[in-house]
Amino acid sequence: MKILIEWSGYVLIFLALLHTIFPRYFHWKKDTASCALLTRQVLYVHTFFIALTVFLMGLLCITSASDLLNTPLGKRVALGLAFFWLCRLLIQFFGYSPQLWRGKFLETIIHVLFAILWTWLSALFLLTAFM
Repeated sequence: MKILIEWSGYVLIFLALLHTIFPRYFHWKKDTASCALLTRQVLYVHTFFIALTVFLMGLLCITSASDLLNTPLGKRVALGLAFFWLCRLLIQFFGYSPQLWRGKFLETIIHVLFAILWTWLSALFLLTAFM
């Protein structure tokens, strides 16, 4: 189980670093040009803090997998992580319109892969919390 948590940590760090390409890939400069300055800056600041949070989760998994598995505090943290990723899984289906991916090959593949990843992380941390 420890190795699964550690490898999940590396995946989370990769996911956090992936956020660095979002502004260019999603054309945020052009798309937010007509937005208020505050709206534009909130988008960038929130994206940074999401990436930072995911990065720190990954670092925690890599450096403290044994603690997550074997200490009462670790199990509580794991339960919190399970709740976080379960919420993210629900957002995958209820927060995003299916119009964004349905009928589009690449977007559908990405949607399914992220749904699998959020399910994996939710299950992994739930198991960690209750083992």
